[in-house]
Amino acid sequence: MFGGNSRKAASTNPQRPPVLGMDLPMTTGRPAYRRLHPRSPEPLDDSAFARIVGVGTAVPDTSYSQQNILDIFRISDPKIRSIFLNSAIDRRFLTLPPQLDDGARAAEAQGDLLNKHKAQGIDMGARAIRACLKRAHAAVSDIGYLCCVTSTGFLTPGFSALLIRELGLDPYCARVDIVGMGCNAGLNGLNAVAGWARAHPGQLAILACIETCSAAYVFDETLRTSVVNSLFGDGAAAAALVTDDDTGPVPAHEAPKVLGFASVIIPDSIDAMRYDWDPAAHKFNFFLDPDVPYVVGAHSEDVVDRLLAGTGLRRGDIAHWLVHSGGKKVIDSVLVNLGLTRHDLRHTTGVLRDFGNLSSGSFLFSYERLLDETVACRGDYGVLMTMGPGSTIETALVRW
Repeated sequence: MFGGNSRKAASTNPQRPPVLGMDLPMTTGRPAYRRLHPRSPEPLDDSAFARIVGVGTAVPDTSYSQQNILDIFRISDPKIRSIFLNSAIDRRFLTLPPQLDDGARAAEAQGDLLNKHKAQGIDMGARAIRACLKRAHAAVSDIGYLCCVTSTGFLTPGFSALLIRELGLDPYCARVDIVGMGCNAGLNGLNAVAGWARAHPGQLAILACIETCSAAYVFDETLRTSVVNSLFGDGAAAAALVTDDDTGPVPAHEAPKVLGFASVIIPDSIDAMRYDWDPAAHKFNFFLDPDVPYVVGAHSEDVVDRLLAGTGLRRGDIAHWLVHSGGKKVIDSVLVNLGLTRHDLRHTTGVLRDFGNLSSGSFLFSYERLLDETVACRGDYGVLMTMGPGSTIETALVRW
């Protein structure tokens, strides 16, 4: 199915449509650059769009209920307990510090957290990629491009290099690491992977979102850190993309085309979500402003309308909505502002319930659940949405 010689290069096809939003008019002198926007989902050459032909996920071996975590860390403050127990989260997969003789958990220095980020990231990332390849009916040797996304630690060399070694990928594999963009970054990575797949027809490109969120926890019994500690879980997710004129052995309902992207950044809220150095704890930690859900919700309608501009589609034409599991209030705010139903966001809320907020890979966990339902039909449209620091909202339009 995959290979560099399976299709002619895109440049040899005179009917190939322009890359979404990047076509420039022929001018003399200074070019007149157009504003970015998605174009019609009905191209002259439908094979020019990358397909998502595989998805895979992985989590640590250990999981905990919210009550388990309160008990393990002996948290008695009623305000903090309320945050945990009213989060719409039943269970999360986490890598907690080792237990001491007295039953308490060991303190982790920043170096310990970075080691956890690396070890768990390599393990989860490798398992997610293998699961993704199995679903795509592909082999490690088929991978031509690897994009790794993370925000829970900093490594040099990054996960792309480490996973090339771990999985035995071709050392000539093209790669990129997206570090520190936050929960929205999965769709930023998907944009890069889809672009590479379009430029290399027939070759397999992999997106891997790898987040060991427990490597970014600070246990100082403040409300600020408790919000973060009650929300995020560890997990990795991978997606496989290829540009081709058929799905090969992958069922059509599992191989939607990626038609375009739209995003918005809200500079006035640039400090609403951030990763800070905590001098008292000598660690980095996340900060989430309480107004984040309302900021995201207020801007979600405009960015979706921008995504659909020029397609002839309305929000009512979208059969499947896969939104980042950012938290109960975030999900409710998006639901209200976009006029969606609980059923529309069933996978978003289900992933939050069973895994917590998995940062950049959350939307792929929801996507995997949608595929397992086998309800997507040929011709269905879907919108993927993530949000994160910036404040930023990223969206993508897909069609089965």
